[in-house]
Amino acid sequence: MKGVLTVLALVALALPTFAGGIAADSPQDADRSDNNRLPGNTQKISGLSGQKDSLPTVLSPGYGDLVRSNLEDEASIQFARHQLPNNLDDWKQYKLELRKEILKKAGAIVNHQLPLNIKETGSVKMKGYTVKKISFQTRPGIHATGNLFVPDGNGPFPAVIIMHGHWKGGHTHEIFQSAASSFALNGYVSLTIDAFGGGERSTVHGVDEYHGSNLGASCMNIGESLMGIQVSDNMRGVDLLSSLPYVDASRIGATGASGGGNQTMWLTALDERIKAAVPVVSVGTFQTYVMKDNCICELLVDGLTLSEESAILAMVAPRAIKMCNHNQDAIPTFLPAEMLRSYRNALPVFKMYGVEHNIAYQLFDLPHTYNDQDRGAVLGWFDLHLKGIGTGAAKKETPFELIPEDQLMVFPEGKRDANVVGVAQYCKERGTELRNALLNQTSFNLSGKRKALQEILRVNDMPVVKQAHRYSREAGWDRVALETSDGKLIPLLVRKPVQPAAGYTIISHPKGKRNISEALIEELRKKGSGIALVDLTGTGEAASKRGNLMDDDISFHTISRAELWLGKSVLGEWIKELHAVGSFLGKEYKAQKIRFDGNAETGLASLFLAAIAAGTPHTAPGVNSNTLVIENITLRDAPASYLFDQRETADHFTMAIHLPGFLNWGDVSLAAALSGKNIIFVNPLTMSGRALDGDALTAYRAEYAKLRLACKAQGKTVFQ
Repeated sequence: MKGVLTVLALVALALPTFAGGIAADSPQDADRSDNNRLPGNTQKISGLSGQKDSLPTVLSPGYGDLVRSNLEDEASIQFARHQLPNNLDDWKQYKLELRKEILKKAGAIVNHQLPLNIKETGSVKMKGYTVKKISFQTRPGIHATGNLFVPDGNGPFPAVIIMHGHWKGGHTHEIFQSAASSFALNGYVSLTIDAFGGGERSTVHGVDEYHGSNLGASCMNIGESLMGIQVSDNMRGVDLLSSLPYVDASRIGATGASGGGNQTMWLTALDERIKAAVPVVSVGTFQTYVMKDNCICELLVDGLTLSEESAILAMVAPRAIKMCNHNQDAIPTFLPAEMLRSYRNALPVFKMYGVEHNIAYQLFDLPHTYNDQDRGAVLGWFDLHLKGIGTGAAKKETPFELIPEDQLMVFPEGKRDANVVGVAQYCKERGTELRNALLNQTSFNLSGKRKALQEILRVNDMPVVKQAHRYSREAGWDRVALETSDGKLIPLLVRKPVQPAAGYTIISHPKGKRNISEALIEELRKKGSGIALVDLTGTGEAASKRGNLMDDDISFHTISRAELWLGKSVLGEWIKELHAVGSFLGKEYKAQKIRFDGNAETGLASLFLAAIAAGTPHTAPGVNSNTLVIENITLRDAPASYLFDQRETADHFTMAIHLPGFLNWGDVSLAAALSGKNIIFVNPLTMSGRALDGDALTAYRAEYAKLRLACKAQGKTVFQ
């Protein structure tokens, strides 16, 4: 493994039984973090005991948003360092390698040989064209829904695939119906396709839902992504258009708005059958996705470690692409100024091909939409590059009529084909397949599994504590801010044990120390244990003000996407911070043994730290490996498995929980076995927050024991 890990010896010791639960502070109070509290003030923690305990703050009042500044600075550096090759030979090799990495990171599945199995459920005849209601196979047993707008006549016609954004109704929405109608009247076969989780591909047919947040992020846990699935689906849409006898497969274009414009860019870059494209209100920079409020469907995992958005535009060369952006757009990522940065950096590649006129842009004084001005620009661009007529200038539309949206639905409401499934069903079914494969294994390459888990967590190294900033002791607590080699400032409260041999319990909570149960703290004090309360990135005093402001009810929506863009994960960052705290306690407080006690996602971080560190004799600088020992890990209200459970409460946990490819690797049970430690689950839950009991809990007890045996690991897991 890369980096330096502290020696965390495999020692199976008796498990202490802890009491307590989540504090009764309101989520609203927790989201405000500790940022505006004076060091001399205290926070009251409500516990089950009815007693009161006060916790001092650590950081100086009025400090800035450290999380935001660190992540945005890193994104700025990434933008600056990415440069495109300045000669065609190097560029072609760069493009080839980049395409492979994008498909891999996105988890896209490309299979042009899969039968389309097109099903037509009806049609609507309009003046000058016919609208066909269809579904077709995009991956084995999975169908997408959409409409085909076919001009009158025999063809062969040029064709356009139209991808919608986050508008209700998906392919039936008037914005995309208008585009398809206008294009059909101008001689283009047009396919409007529902994005995965949108339109008729929602959880409940006929009921609109937002496919992002934890729902869409769950695709990452099965090794895929919303972006990758959309790329795959849209490539199948091009397969469909290419298969039609009345379509000229050599003349296919692509367009869409917002998230659909984003899909347009990715599809055109990755599928060279697209000859011309116009993404609308969508092109900007990858840099501005960091700490901005975009959808998970617009995330390329590790994207900023690979390239900037200019490279994706440049991949279109020598084919044609035009960006339409709007001056009144309220989405920072899609502002014209951001598009222009990418355009200018992509332009030299088009010049190397001698086709600098094949990349263009047009700005409209409009809000975030796709209207007649955009459609006119798209028609002019397509006429030039797909028909070879005109100059590329905007073209006046032929008037058309709209069809009621319910008449464009492929299936009557509530009666869709069983092969049309939503994100929730797909994640659950695919996750079950992956877990069955895990449970059928009888042995594991332990070192290989630890290394793979470390890669999934994106823990490439273990930062060290550069300096410990100590402040005046208050209310019995040592107040310390740990400054780490990767630019973090970790707020820490420490209370020494009665006897050094009692060791320390490091306690964490995804809402920060204010939400740690006073009953738990009091019980540990009575036992004589040392206590360390840590605010991890995004929690408590280490919260992001911008993230909290933007996230509404889905905590870590902003931070988790930012970390993933930058090749990191929230859980991985927490692991680094927990490791830094443990190392600091070993060095400065002579901690002889360490216990981790974490709620929900922070409990998982503690477990994963033990799993990747177990059995590897790495010693952090200044830490005596013979005195620092992880004794056990307690997880409170944490999931026993990453298997998708139910749509209704999919947002129970924060978006910090998601790990790309985790269920392809294994599951929480395998991590527990790899740790070789005694593990306590207090109130174990499903991935949607349902309590585990009865037969389900019995099955998990057996699973955890089975994997311990398969790994020949010490310790045991107890469910309370």
